This record gives sequence, C-alpha cells and structure tokens, in this order.
Amino acid sequence: MNQEVIDFIEAMKEPWQAELSTQLRGVVHQAIPDVQERIQYKKPHFLKNGKYAAVISTSKDAVSFTIFNAAALELPENLFESPPERKTVKLRQGNSVDSEQLVSWLSQASGSL
Repeated sequence: MNQEVIDFIEAMKEPWQAELSTQLRGVVHQAIPDVQERIQYKKPHFLKNGKYAAVISTSKDAVSFTIFNAAALELPENLFESPPERKTVKLRQGNSVDSEQLVSWLSQASGSL
C-alpha cells in the first residue's frame, strides 16, 4: 500500500468518487496480490513486474478504470471503450461495480505481465 495513493483517494472532493476508487483499488489488490502502486500523471497507477496493469482516474462526473494488456479479454462491447490493448470503463455516481468480474478480467489481463 502506497501512502501517496491513499492520500490521493482521501483528497477526492466527491465522497462517491473516493468510495468507488477505494473499491477499485481493492479489486486491483485482489487480482494482483504483489501489485506495485504509485501516483503518476496525477493519478493512481498499478504495476505488475514494472508494467502497467491498471489505472484509476477521475473527472468531474466519473471515475474511470483502465485495464492494460486487455487485447485477449472478451468484454461486453457496451461497457468498455478504448483500443484493444487497454480497456476503460467509466463509472458515474450511482453505478455499481461487479468486483468479482473486474477481478477476473484484471487477473487474466495481468497474467502475462
């Protein structure tokens, strides 16, 4: 656990974004037990063996969660956007997260890192 990431999440203006980001961070730690985390480009990045595995970013009305190395994943077309090698889901206030499914996808994507 990286204190910079903890501080970043705790400093979010919107409580729902902090709550969602904490949940997504938990997903990452469950999927990649030995994950390294850091703040880079002003957002939490999660690495496995020095390679990007995931990133959390926020905007005014959303929290985005990006899974890297995602080209081989079979994902619902209407949920994710971005190019094949990295997939991003945008979550807005009131959206729920299927943590188990995200853990599964992230585990698959990061398996070869």
